[in-house]
Amino acid sequence: MAGSVSRVIAERVSERPNEGSFVSAPPTVHRKPGKHRKPSKHRKPPKRAFAVVGVTAVATVAVASGVAAASPDSQASQATPSRPAHSEERSGAVAPANVPSQLAAVRARLATAEPHRLLAQEQRRAAAQLAAKRRAAARRAAELAAQQAAQRAAQQAASPSAGSVTPSGTPQQIALAMLSSYGWSSSQFGCLQSLWNRESGWNPTATNPTSGAYGIPQALPGDKMASAGADWQTNPATQIRWGLGYIKQVYGSPCAAWSHEEAVGSY
Repeated sequence: MAGSVSRVIAERVSERPNEGSFVSAPPTVHRKPGKHRKPSKHRKPPKRAFAVVGVTAVATVAVASGVAAASPDSQASQATPSRPAHSEERSGAVAPANVPSQLAAVRARLATAEPHRLLAQEQRRAAAQLAAKRRAAARRAAELAAQQAAQRAAQQAASPSAGSVTPSGTPQQIALAMLSSYGWSSSQFGCLQSLWNRESGWNPTATNPTSGAYGIPQALPGDKMASAGADWQTNPATQIRWGLGYIKQVYGSPCAAWSHEEAVGSY
């Protein structure tokens, strides 16, 4: 198509005079001017340059249009339909412009979640420590209660039964008279006598120079016997009462305490 248009333009141009040339007019016949007619003058032929330029411009536009129409890129662009703008939205694709904002949102959520995680971890640690302290306090309270119960039992054992009268006499006589109040027969007195003969010689003021044990039963420390009476430092009955209560609580009988003394060297 471009070639045929070019040939047509070339033929048209060849039929026209060159740009700037004039077409010669036929010879003018000089006649005698009439009464009312002015003598004619030579007229210049019209210029044809604008016609040539216009045809050339039209041809150039036509050729350019033909070349553009015959271009493979133009055909490919016309053959490929444009994709709708919302096709990516239907396919679930994420626009690249949204990626930084989404990453920033994820970082913000992580930054917010980290303090909460650390706080929860610290709370669990504090709760575990508090539970351990409570268990330790409960164990100490139980041990203290057991000790207090043992002390009360020793005091009750050391105290004479209700209505009983504190015997008088020598320390051995007082001890023999007290055996029945602790549930023992007089057969236990021989073991008791041997035991306290070795420990103190039945001396109410006997003091062990090494350990500081005091009195007939050699209480360590000696003020333990205050639970049996305020006169524990000088009264043999008070010391014997405490000593018999200790034997009952720890060994069960004077003979059992004497067996331990023989085996170990103390009771």
